Amino acid sequence: MKFPLLSIIVFLTIVLAATHAILSPEMYWKSKLPNTLMPEPLKDLLHPTGFSTSMLVIVGLKGIDKLLIVYPRILYGNRIFQLLQRKTQLHYNNSNESLFFLEKDLKAGHKMNLLFVHTSNHASFLPRQVVKSIPFSSSKMTEILNKFAVKPGSVAAEFMEITMEVCEEPGMKGEEKYCATSLESMVDFVTLKLGNSVNALSTGTMNQTKELEEYTIMHRVKKVAETQVVCHKLNYAYAVFYCHKIENTVAYAVPLEGADGSRMEALSVCHRDTSHWDSNHLAFQLLKVKPGSVPVCHFLYQNTVMWVPKQN
Repeated sequence: MKFPLLSIIVFLTIVLAATHAILSPEMYWKSKLPNTLMPEPLKDLLHPTGFSTSMLVIVGLKGIDKLLIVYPRILYGNRIFQLLQRKTQLHYNNSNESLFFLEKDLKAGHKMNLLFVHTSNHASFLPRQVVKSIPFSSSKMTEILNKFAVKPGSVAAEFMEITMEVCEEPGMKGEEKYCATSLESMVDFVTLKLGNSVNALSTGTMNQTKELEEYTIMHRVKKVAETQVVCHKLNYAYAVFYCHKIENTVAYAVPLEGADGSRMEALSVCHRDTSHWDSNHLAFQLLKVKPGSVPVCHFLYQNTVMWVPKQN
């Protein structure tokens, strides 16, 4: 679904006016992070081509499988998965997928069923000055939908409302969270939590499929960091990222080989303290473990960015 041409023209006019004599998002990045390379998932969102909610449609996927791919797949901490279930009355039934796994599984030769799909979530960043002029609050949702010409009650409106509720939910214990509505605000949150000497990482590109495929972990699994900020792209009319720093986590770079011989390096985060997670959390159901008993891990998907301190 594309927004009307008039809306696009109006917004691009605002962008041009608002960015006059101020730093562009790219220049802001360079001023704050002069020694940090920008990862592809962020580069791809810097140049608006229109405002679209076409990312809400994925062919060939149904029910919660569709929802979890359209939505950031690892925003299940404590309450968010329950929120999505309540909103949609859907349930996850794909028990063959290695959606969550144990830290001890991160070893060469271990096989996992994974799903790497292409979503058309191309909603781009707007400059911070423009974003500041647009309400971002559940109490202003009617005004927001009208501004972006989104029909109330539509699928697009539903996902925008879920995004807003996720952003307004309090963080779980040990989590510092923030919804970054611009590249500049993401950079500010990351540097506040980790400083200016950071790397921005993302999972490599793998063949995109709509079906589970078997992958094998190769040699040289590498611990990346024990402190990190992870930013997941949400579904909205422009780029919004759910960024959070969670205590007692460790990040790994995991080399994977697909059944067809293709290779990639995926990022994984392991949560070493799940004692405060809801006992009905999806991870415990799938892994058949109890809260706090073992570290629970998951991969980061390709529209997610992990920020880690640079190693001296």
